[in-house]
Amino acid sequence: MYTGPIIDAHHHLWDLALARHRWLDAADTSLSALGDLSYLRHTYLPADYLADVGDKNIVATVHIEAVWDRARSPVEETIWLDSLTKPRGIATRYVAFAPLEDPFVERTIEAHSAHRCVAGLRETIRWHPDPAKRWTDAGIVDRPAFRRGASLLARHNLVLELLMNPYQADEVARLAADLPDLQILVNHCCTPNDRTQEGLQRWRDGLATLARHDNIAIKISNFGAYSPDRSLPALRDTVMTCIDAFTPARALFGTDYPVARRNMTYPAMVDAFAEIIAPFSATEQRALFHDNAHRAYRF
Repeated sequence: MYTGPIIDAHHHLWDLALARHRWLDAADTSLSALGDLSYLRHTYLPADYLADVGDKNIVATVHIEAVWDRARSPVEETIWLDSLTKPRGIATRYVAFAPLEDPFVERTIEAHSAHRCVAGLRETIRWHPDPAKRWTDAGIVDRPAFRRGASLLARHNLVLELLMNPYQADEVARLAADLPDLQILVNHCCTPNDRTQEGLQRWRDGLATLARHDNIAIKISNFGAYSPDRSLPALRDTVMTCIDAFTPARALFGTDYPVARRNMTYPAMVDAFAEIIAPFSATEQRALFHDNAHRAYRF
């Protein structure tokens, strides 16, 4: 199995003493769709991340914005990350947050861009017809204000990351077609959490729609989150459905730690992914684990 270098393209850090991650407060219900979050209600810093990594060959990571208090400047999170001691390449790159529909968002983008580690921005567009799975309004990506904000990213050499599900596939495909210079990264396998036959077909169709656009790639992050069956065949189905749609040239490995701890240990995620992709060539395996992230995030 693969033993080469790994870039973890998706994880989070936080210090609860700062009181900047309100979604982790016991009384907060803003992300209730995630279920019981008690296992996450502790500070998680580079030392905690390394303890989870164990002996895996992580050479660099990408920190994804962790829902810093939206009432405050999102640049605060970037400044805080810069202040941390980050050994072994932890948080070599950041994907920050900026409200893309804000008419003054370019100021925030410029402020983020002044920090060399910032390689992209993330937005959540996860509407679902079931209110229990709904995080946002519908149709966000088609709004003129969102499109204007997204159009600013390419000129700053930033990628756009999207926390979405298959219901947004057509919107995101339209955005990719209209902004061909914008690199879009879909988070978490495009969230295949509708496990009915109809829901899984919607997911596969959504992946196919997205994959038609060369400027969209997918992060195979927290791939153990979407089915109670975490046997290797079940994990393989999720992982390979993504890779089959996007090819090994446009798929990236990520863990979503510590959020993914509920589903799998860190070493188990790495080992499962390595076993699933073992039939690919050595070059393709390295692309999935390392090179695609290295390119996308401008390491």
